[in-house]
Amino acid sequence: MKSIKIALLDMNNNHINQGMRNITEISQAFKENAEETVEIEVFDVRYKNEIPKVSEFDIFISSGGPGNPHREGYEWEQKFADFLNEIWKHNQENDVKKFLFLICHSFQLASIHWRLGNICKRKSYSFGVMPIHKTEQGEDDFLLKNLPEPFYAVDSRAYQFIEPNQKNLNEMGMKIVALEKVRPHIHLERAVMAIRFSDEIFGTQFHPEADPQGMLKNLEDEKNREAMIENYGMEKYLETIDRMDDPDKILLTQAQILPRFLKHAAKEVMKEFALA
Repeated sequence: MKSIKIALLDMNNNHINQGMRNITEISQAFKENAEETVEIEVFDVRYKNEIPKVSEFDIFISSGGPGNPHREGYEWEQKFADFLNEIWKHNQENDVKKFLFLICHSFQLASIHWRLGNICKRKSYSFGVMPIHKTEQGEDDFLLKNLPEPFYAVDSRAYQFIEPNQKNLNEMGMKIVALEKVRPHIHLERAVMAIRFSDEIFGTQFHPEADPQGMLKNLEDEKNREAMIENYGMEKYLETIDRMDDPDKILLTQAQILPRFLKHAAKEVMKEFALA
């Protein structure tokens, strides 16, 4: 009997992080509720130089993480680039597809790798619960369509994706499905917040895995707290803390995006496996 094999790519470089806890919990909940046998393995990409073999897994979730998404000469960077190429090539050549979800740092790495736009440092660090706006294509995407417009998600980044290269996106069949909030008083381009890279590959600049508990834990870090107060002002900061566990904000986003991705990917893998 075919079992679903999930690889979780930890991109945190040995930094304590709430994201991996969230991703592991969501994957574990999927495993417990799945009809199929599900196996989950974690790979420490940056700190231990571990990368999953594409041939041995069906579904991959690659986490966010700290630092510069541009190449700095580490061995894992080429391994991760090869991993992206291998999944892309596999899906072009095979009926049984591989599914990949890229979060924040991983999303930036992939966007740089495929030359999709300008991934540059923000003027200031962004941290908080932000409204995310769906594009026209995003309205139709099955991972986002059950969310309101705008929906809310945790944003935590020092870098941003602006000035998309529409020619490269079009050539590869990729679609921008979400953008950051409109800031009419600031003359800056809106950052890209999510891309449908292919039918099997999806990525977000925000954190769809985040929960209120992790968010509050992150606010114990002075850098995050200051960034949030700077971005929102004290009144908005306190309001955000107050609304952290609103069922229609980050809890809704957490319940929708990654669980739907896992459910859909598993269904497709089993269907294609049966036909293969």
